[in-house]
Amino acid sequence: MAETAGTGAGQGTAQTALDLAAVTKMYDFTGKSVAITGGAGVLGADIACALAGCGAQVAILDVNPEAGKAAVDRMGENGKNVSVFQCDVLNKDSVMKVADDVVARFGKIDFLVNGAGGNKPQATTSPDLKFFDLPADALRWVFELNILGTILPSQAFGKAMAAQGYGAMLNISSMNAFRPLTRIPAYSAAKAAVSNFTQWLAVHIAQEYSPKIRVNAIAPGFFLTNQNRFLLTDKETGELTARGKTILAHTPMARFGESADLYGSVLWLLSPASEFVTGVVIPIDGGFSAFSGV
Repeated sequence: MAETAGTGAGQGTAQTALDLAAVTKMYDFTGKSVAITGGAGVLGADIACALAGCGAQVAILDVNPEAGKAAVDRMGENGKNVSVFQCDVLNKDSVMKVADDVVARFGKIDFLVNGAGGNKPQATTSPDLKFFDLPADALRWVFELNILGTILPSQAFGKAMAAQGYGAMLNISSMNAFRPLTRIPAYSAAKAAVSNFTQWLAVHIAQEYSPKIRVNAIAPGFFLTNQNRFLLTDKETGELTARGKTILAHTPMARFGESADLYGSVLWLLSPASEFVTGVVIPIDGGFSAFSGV
């Protein structure tokens, strides 16, 4: 009996080791290719660096290729797996061409991260700029950058994925898609549209093309980036604005997010570990969306 029990225990240990090896391999992106729009931005570049560090061949797509090259230079050793392509996500011809170029470079496309997006002060209400006076061109720019800038790359790279029968797309929504935030009407509406589009495309592409093509999104909470720094910190002193203090008071973890906080969800949603997950929007917000304020 002792021998049998010992054999059983040994088999359990071997099985556990095998399972752990299989899980570890799920996050090895060697041989995989990924395109990241807005890849020269703070969050986009850090996601690119993380994926390259896991072995992926990464294409940074950005309207400003010099900023992309600067981002690659900051990546150190991981930068050797990263290429930069100029791309205007609001120009379909530009997006289609770069999709062809990326597929030609890597031979296939496994993943697309739609990281292009942003807000601008001219589309943000303030004591000096009332909602009624927000200029249409500023509102249009913000809305199109976030939603059209997600749809057009999804068309281009999604078509390549449909042809090969597999792939995964990851969109960047926002916490204000769950609950609209004050002062940023175009950005809030556009990110809500990104969440809706994520669900729509997940269903459409699985039913019409291949169930092996998945579409998901992450919804970051409050990260200090170039697009929102003017809202959360005072330009002169660097101190938190009243808005910044309110955000932290409603974030149970009591801090702003950092790029590294995104890595776990990004890698999971692109990896085989989530192969039965599609059409979801994952909050990464320090508990903001769970807190009622009381």
